[in-house]
Amino acid sequence: MVTGKNRGFKITGYKNRLAPRKPARALSAIVVAALFLLAALSGCGGQNQNPGAATTAAATTTAATSAAATAAETTAAAASGAGEGSEPYQELPRDQFLSATTQASAAPVAELEGTQLNLYTWEGMFPQDILDKFESDYGIRINYVNFDFGETMLSRLQAAQGGDYDLIIVDDYILETVIEEGLAQKLDRTKINNFGNIDPMYQGQFYDPSDEYTVPYGAGVQTIVYDPSAVDMEITGYEDLWDESLADSVGVIANFRVINGMALKVLGESYNTDDLDKIRAAGDKLIELAPNIRLIKDDQLQDDLLSGEINTAVMYTSQVYESVMENPDLRVVFPKEGIGFGVMAGFIPVNAPNPGAAHLFLDYILNEQISAGCFIELGYYSTNKEANKYFMPEVRDLLILPEGFNTNMEMIENISEDAAAEHDIVWTKFKTAAGQ
Repeated sequence: MVTGKNRGFKITGYKNRLAPRKPARALSAIVVAALFLLAALSGCGGQNQNPGAATTAAATTTAATSAAATAAETTAAAASGAGEGSEPYQELPRDQFLSATTQASAAPVAELEGTQLNLYTWEGMFPQDILDKFESDYGIRINYVNFDFGETMLSRLQAAQGGDYDLIIVDDYILETVIEEGLAQKLDRTKINNFGNIDPMYQGQFYDPSDEYTVPYGAGVQTIVYDPSAVDMEITGYEDLWDESLADSVGVIANFRVINGMALKVLGESYNTDDLDKIRAAGDKLIELAPNIRLIKDDQLQDDLLSGEINTAVMYTSQVYESVMENPDLRVVFPKEGIGFGVMAGFIPVNAPNPGAAHLFLDYILNEQISAGCFIELGYYSTNKEANKYFMPEVRDLLILPEGFNTNMEMIENISEDAAAEHDIVWTKFKTAAGQ
């Protein structure tokens, strides 16, 4: 891994590689309500820090009784849904479960500096009901600020000298730079009671080897999805995308490190090579792929697969999730050449105005029911091992990576400036050859 000034983190168009922010709404309407209410009714194991919220909860106890009874049945089905042969989830009307969300939630002791949490991440990273519940339970207003690219966030955080924001969620390759530049503060785990819920698979990564600064919030992998009714071959890896039978029928995301990296993997190389000749060879390989490319786009590529505009795609994780939920006959392929793997995680800036609120929110989203609700709606792989039991059978394979998965994976990391520049050249030539 390249270090110091040669780190090429300012990469044009290197959008978050996990997924554009379009939640899988159809499924969330069925299950998130039940999980959300379960978190409220369980009290999440602690005391409410907001006396006003507690008073409101007492005032709504009678109204919540009916919802609680319904929730008990619903969440029992949810828990059993993780097992084989379980009954499907039952939909709980939102007007019932919302009446009970003023119940106390888990809360470690945290010193608060004011009543606002400045949350900085991509748009749509949390179900609105879950944000509303946090505000109601703790009396803390969430100031939700969005960025488009991780590099935009980094520039603003550098300009603010690690201030302005209380909690930031961003991709792994940016986190490495943030930590190296001293822009993140170490977490106080005594204020994060649910820290032990994190799946160890997602800890100890290159950007935070000792897990001192970050809390994972969702993972993504580079996968292939195809429609077997429209493809006359079994696709098992990236190399199959070059087959002439797929002419003018393949769609890929507009992320050059992922797609250039796909060609590198076919050639037996690392995603993170700094060898310019190897990157150029990958570019030559991509030119050979160009006749098969119909679309290069980030936004809503899943819609093109579902409509039949394309029959094969390399997509972001949440796009894969939404596609398969809409059409279960689609096939998802973990490429035989090796799997690109990425993690999003939250960190608290070194000069955060309200680090206590940030710790409180991290603990809140690590609660197993709250976490399950987030992943079910957003469609990312779960980084919370305790949340996994709430996923019904039809989504488990889409939200939980299989055991042993990490033995054949590689994370996309920062590379040298020269290598990043060469990737830019290769990508431009590929898009031109593909008519994009």
